[in-house]
This record gives sequence, C-alpha cells and structure tokens, in this order.
Amino acid sequence: MILSKTHYMYENQTDEELVVLARTDREVFGVLIERYTDKLLRYMRRITNKREEDLKDILQETFIKAYINLNNFNTDLSFSSWIYRIAHNHVISVYRKDKARPHGNSIDIEDHILENIIGDEDVFEEVDRHFLRNNLDRCLVELPEKYREVLILNFFEEKDYREISDILKKPIGTIGTLLNRAKKALKHELVQQGLHTTEL
Repeated sequence: MILSKTHYMYENQTDEELVVLARTDREVFGVLIERYTDKLLRYMRRITNKREEDLKDILQETFIKAYINLNNFNTDLSFSSWIYRIAHNHVISVYRKDKARPHGNSIDIEDHILENIIGDEDVFEEVDRHFLRNNLDRCLVELPEKYREVLILNFFEEKDYREISDILKKPIGTIGTLLNRAKKALKHELVQQGLHTTEL
C-alpha cells in the first residue's frame, strides 16, 4: 500500500486522537483507513468465504459506516475494537441476507500464530506442527460459529479478552467461558482429524 502524505503527518498519533481530528477533517479519516485496510481485510478473509471483490465491498461499507458514526465513538475506548466490531457485524449482516452460515476462506497460518496456538496450555503442550498447520482450517470450519469467532480473534487477530468483549458485545466472563470451551472443541476436533498429543 502506498501511504499518503497525510499518513506521515499523523503517523505518531493514536487512533483515538485521529478520530477527534477526523470529525472535522475527512482527510484524516483516510489515515485510519490506511492503518486498518490490511488488518480488516485479513480478518474478514478469516471469518467469511466471500470472494475478494465482495470483501472489498464489505470493507468499504465498514469504513463508510464508521465514518458516519464517528461522532458517536467514545474516545476513551479502543478504536481498534470499535472498527473490528463494525466489520464483524457487517459480515454477519451480509450472511443473514444471504441466509448462509459464515465460515472463512483458507487461512494462511503464519509462524507466530502457530506458536500462539501451540504455546497455549489449554490447547496443547506438544503438537505435530506440520499436522496443525495443514489441518487447522478444516477443524475451524467444523466448529460452531461462536467458538470459531473467539478463536480467530484471540489466536489470529491477537485480541485480549477486553477487546474480544468489546468486539462481540459480550461480558468478559462470557468471553473467558467461550474461549475455554472453544479451545477444548478445537483440541477435540484436531484429535478427531488424527492428531496425537502427549495429553489428551
């Protein structure tokens, strides 16, 4: 992505500071768009199997909705969680219109994400990394949506409990319970796919 001159003018400012400026200067909102385009596209690829051109439409609509509602954003909160919530809700809305179940495209599993999963004692202590890399996609698709979405936000988007709570609009305690159950469901599904761990 080629960054704008405006981006370099404001690169040291927080998202929340940019929101305040963007309320009176539309060009500043472009900096937020530049910051979040790749992140949100990657996230939407992980939670929906829409074609790339459809994803770009959903992304554009997400940014439009965010801009329209900019005055309603509480700058004491995280802009990242807010924009992710808008993207998440828009994806779900699109699927409801299509009367389809949202599930992701094939996920490119980066090494640090693999380490996040392997290093989580609630999932595995030791694991066949090659098997996990090649079968995680298939296992995630088999999980209920509520489990899949918290796992993607936690492991892939590296969001903490507070951020996931803000994105999904669920209490932190509920997120903790969902993640615990989701990890167990993922482990079970991987075992069903033929994975062997030292502790089952």
